[in-house]
Amino acid sequence: MNDSLPKQLVEAAIFSLAKPLSITFLQNTVLASFKLKKADVASIIGQLQLDYQDRGIELLETASGYSFVTRASLSDTLSCLWQDKSPKYSKALLETLAIVAYRQPITRGEIEHIRGVAVSSHIMKTLVEREWVKIVGQKDVPGKPSLYGTSKGFLDHFGLSHLSELPILQDNKLEDAINAFEQQ
Repeated sequence: MNDSLPKQLVEAAIFSLAKPLSITFLQNTVLASFKLKKADVASIIGQLQLDYQDRGIELLETASGYSFVTRASLSDTLSCLWQDKSPKYSKALLETLAIVAYRQPITRGEIEHIRGVAVSSHIMKTLVEREWVKIVGQKDVPGKPSLYGTSKGFLDHFGLSHLSELPILQDNKLEDAINAFEQQ
């Protein structure tokens, strides 16, 4: 057996799929015949991260697993390659996303109170459809309004493993978070 085969399989699997892959998924699929422990797969991933350290792409860990991404420092230069422009999101949508990210779990009414204006159903629908926000429960008050929180899709899109990696807000200014989300 080729000792480099598991590493090649992990690299190829992560490269082939357009979604992050977890260690467990890799163990149970492409590496199933090797009977590797999680620590072994984590070691292989660590080796791959080192291999890609000085390249134009990197192996990034997000909440859902590992994926290859373009280095952020190269994004502006490479943006000319994409015909489709990334959707521009309204300030209202980004404000709502920032509020959910930093104050979750939160109701729509609480979001409206913080923003000082009504949150359109289109904004909430867009955030849910993009899989950045999900309903995480109901608040135990009359009417039982839905509680919103961020999803793994949010973490994956913004290249985060955990919510603790969100930028720290100076003086609790959500404007800093909105600016960071606009950069993505």
